[in-house]
Amino acid sequence: MAEKGRDEASFFGSVRRFARTSGAVGGIAARVAGERVFGIKTDRAAHAEDLRQVLGGLKGPLMKVAQILTTIPDALPPEYAAELSELQANAPSMGWPFVRRRMAGELGPDWQSRFQTFAQEAAAAASLGQVHKAVLPDGQVVACKLQYPDMPSTVEADLRQLKIAMAIYHRMDNAIQHDEIYKELSERLREELDYEREAAQMRLYQAMLAEVADVHVPTPIADLTTNRLLTMTWLDGGSLQRWLDTEPSLEARNRVAEALFRAWYVPFYRYGVIHGDPHLGNYQVRPDGSVNLLDFGAIRVFPPSFVRGVIDLFEAVRDGDDGRAAEAYRNWGFADVTPEMANVLNGWARFLYEPLLDDRVRRIQETPDGQFGRSVAEEVHSGLKSIGGVRPPREFVLMDRSAVGLGSVFLRLKAELNWSKLYREVTEGFDIDVLAERQAAALAAAGVPPTK
Repeated sequence: MAEKGRDEASFFGSVRRFARTSGAVGGIAARVAGERVFGIKTDRAAHAEDLRQVLGGLKGPLMKVAQILTTIPDALPPEYAAELSELQANAPSMGWPFVRRRMAGELGPDWQSRFQTFAQEAAAAASLGQVHKAVLPDGQVVACKLQYPDMPSTVEADLRQLKIAMAIYHRMDNAIQHDEIYKELSERLREELDYEREAAQMRLYQAMLAEVADVHVPTPIADLTTNRLLTMTWLDGGSLQRWLDTEPSLEARNRVAEALFRAWYVPFYRYGVIHGDPHLGNYQVRPDGSVNLLDFGAIRVFPPSFVRGVIDLFEAVRDGDDGRAAEAYRNWGFADVTPEMANVLNGWARFLYEPLLDDRVRRIQETPDGQFGRSVAEEVHSGLKSIGGVRPPREFVLMDRSAVGLGSVFLRLKAELNWSKLYREVTEGFDIDVLAERQAAALAAAGVPPTK
């Protein structure tokens, strides 16, 4: 009976959530459709601000999806992107009564005896949970990430709403077929609810980045971690944006950029793993100028053949080999790759790989256009519509998001590095069999469950 009660509570929570979110998503769809189909002009700036407040108050995966959309060029009108980007660092937090109840539920009624001190105010708040600073009895400073209430039903309600929103958008614009994108987002969002899984992924990143001196990863505290509570060592550091406001030197900015490059691509090219959440709130700059990497919920493990395909595509673009490029897209998981489709996709690939092909010190993008890849994205989008659209494979979603999101950070840093040299260093001696063995050993040692 207790299990039935929990199921019913989850069901009704899901229904309530669906009702609250449908107005926000429906409003977006109506306004976008009105502008594109009927030419109706609306006050998008005012609506965008309302949307940010609604999603910030609701928290959960719709907010997470909003964060994803702000890293993809031209995915939203600029007014929406500007307002939703604020969610990445300024989500409203839950109060102390909630924290006390949740901590008692996770660690027992005497939970406070397991800490020397525990801050009542959240140090940070994000889409699925909030972080409190605490001190253990032995004096160790820790961060406790506490999941918001009723998140499983929230996820399911929001995923249903996301599916509706994607279907509406697809009827207006068929350049991208969203089936696999939706599946990928659904699986990754559900995984983010499991903080014990995130702790394992944190251990994985500690191992993969052990030899990258300028990148620091927190250590999970196993006996203070549950499915909904993640306790980890506290890392001192400040937000990247506030650090940039101090106008650091080019040398300091280059150091941070190189650390972030290695933090993302050493794991990918050597272990087939990528951190799929490259927004500004997930890294900090330490007092010594090195970088903290945070939030390991959105991690993607790729089959070794996919990593081989990414390298093959780079070499095909480098060599102007259209046949090899088409084969690389097939290895990525694109179906029915025609010469026309490969030609359109190559426009995006050339844009992403161009800094890696240019063997000199330079900025990641040298055109005066401040929007990272906007004109290229529009051209590719137009080309895909002309050939009837494309169905991106699941593996493409976080890979593309990481490339674009990280490139945007490099733009903000105004870093000047030899990106080609960095790429060659992380891919040197690539062997698909070695990667497969290394990946399997690392995942097993960290206790990371398989990726669906």
